Amino acid sequence: MSSLLEPVPRAVDRRHAEPRNGTHLRALQRGLSIGGAAIVWLLLVAPIGVLVGHLTPRSVWDALRAPGALDPLAVSLESGGITLAILLVAGLPLGWMLARRRLPLHRLWETGILCTLLLPPLVIGLLLVFLVGPLTPGGHALAFLHLNATNTLFALVVAEVYESAPIFVLGVQAAFGSVDPLLEQQAWLLGDAPRTVVRRVTLPLAAPGIAMALAVAWARAMGAFGAVIIIAYHPYGLPLQIWTTLQETGLASALPFALVLLVVALPLPVLAYAWSVHARARRRG
Repeated sequence: MSSLLEPVPRAVDRRHAEPRNGTHLRALQRGLSIGGAAIVWLLLVAPIGVLVGHLTPRSVWDALRAPGALDPLAVSLESGGITLAILLVAGLPLGWMLARRRLPLHRLWETGILCTLLLPPLVIGLLLVFLVGPLTPGGHALAFLHLNATNTLFALVVAEVYESAPIFVLGVQAAFGSVDPLLEQQAWLLGDAPRTVVRRVTLPLAAPGIAMALAVAWARAMGAFGAVIIIAYHPYGLPLQIWTTLQETGLASALPFALVLLVVALPLPVLAYAWSVHARARRRG
């Protein structure tokens, strides 16, 4: 009789043991995933920690109070502001047309922008010499307009535009592409004119993504170096100031200017990201 009853508690034990084992396994997998993610995150942000750890307020103050130390900051802010204005005027309509497929052979347009994005910045600088250099047709056309794309503020803006425009255009395309067409159609059915639909529906919904694309383009423009060092060695912006200081006085002397570049370039992307997250949460809510 006892032998007949023995399998029953064993089966019950297995039924209770399996969920516990599954829970432990899921907990272990979650712990390993979090641990792996933490390691990757720490490795990615480690350079920022190293930068801050090797600086003191005194070293930063001594570097920034030197005569002319902040001139490259002014140059970078001026060129970056002009670059963003150009991107908004020229890149925003292009991104919208790509998202709405208003261009013939739109895949060809996308491919061209992707190819520009994938070009190394140093190669962009070399090719710009053949495109807008003083001895090229493009250079002659610019000279007719009293512009020079070699070692001028205009040249710096050209280099920054070419390095940041593909990121901005593709980001704008993604932002407009994320807008639900049904919402625009409903607005049309309610009698809104196309311009009104764009102003009241499309732009507000795409605005966080556009802001994120613009902020990333700003960071890219602020850190532009490869194309800049080829066609716009003067006037110095922050990246070239870091490079020349590194060459002349060493690594420790360049770190304060790297911190300045970080402080100038990062806040806008962080704020744009926060706005994007807040906007997505409001839509879900």
